[in-house]
Amino acid sequence: MLQKIKHIYETKYKLLMIIPLVLLVLSLVQISVQYATTGDFVNKGISLKGGSTITITKDLELSPLELEESLQQQFPAADVTVRTLSSAGKTTGMAIDSGLQDSAEIDTLIHTLSEQFMLQKVDYSVEVVGSSLGNNFFKQMLIALVFSFLLMGIMVILYFRVFITSLMVILAAFCDIVITLAIFNLTGMKLHAAGIAAFLMLIGYSVDGEVVISSRLIKRNDGTELQRIYGALRTGWTMTQTTLMAVLVALIFVQSEIVKQIMLILLIGLMVDTIVTWIQNVGVLRWHLEKKRVKQ
Repeated sequence: MLQKIKHIYETKYKLLMIIPLVLLVLSLVQISVQYATTGDFVNKGISLKGGSTITITKDLELSPLELEESLQQQFPAADVTVRTLSSAGKTTGMAIDSGLQDSAEIDTLIHTLSEQFMLQKVDYSVEVVGSSLGNNFFKQMLIALVFSFLLMGIMVILYFRVFITSLMVILAAFCDIVITLAIFNLTGMKLHAAGIAAFLMLIGYSVDGEVVISSRLIKRNDGTELQRIYGALRTGWTMTQTTLMAVLVALIFVQSEIVKQIMLILLIGLMVDTIVTWIQNVGVLRWHLEKKRVKQ
């Protein structure tokens, strides 16, 4: 079976490039549909779109899912989500996020919770993020993402000085971000500010793999083309495996929802990057080298 897969990888590399292409097209469709139906290309959390967070430290003797369903029925327009807060593996309370920003509406929600669970003022705290503040922060983070992408592209062009190589590295980073974003949207999770930082990290991880394979194929002449590819594959897969292990450990043992979101985005991104790098980019570079040999 392994030999068959290896044979297909070595001989059908042009056909295999359809896989990342289909993923990219489907991802662009998903993001377009998301934007057309919600007005945003991603589900924003409170820190990015504005809203309120009510933190309750008292034990409510109710699961987050049950509380969320109850509040969604009572406040259908509030876009309520409930998450568990924990410290050192021990649950310390619940955080109720909602799109409510008006003080009267927030007071109504607090009053409902106080009556239902006999809450005192010391049992909860309220944090409100204005929509303008959240939107401005979101725009600034997007600008940082775009600038990091452009600077990465400039450095790659200066290093390789080969158009096709530089284009493939930049395209791979673009594909990683777009496909990862589409898959993240399908999870139904809401993106927080820390999640955008994970996409910035993803650009770095993407470039690592692309630089390894491009350097081996373009800048080196030792061994055959396939030998250089497999050498780069061993190096790149070792890098990916070590990162995946760290991400999986964090997903399993870390209780923070924010950290879990960062790790989930990196997990999705690393798996996407494996497909993009070792199928798409390797295929395009082999195709380029093949055409170059024919011309010579």
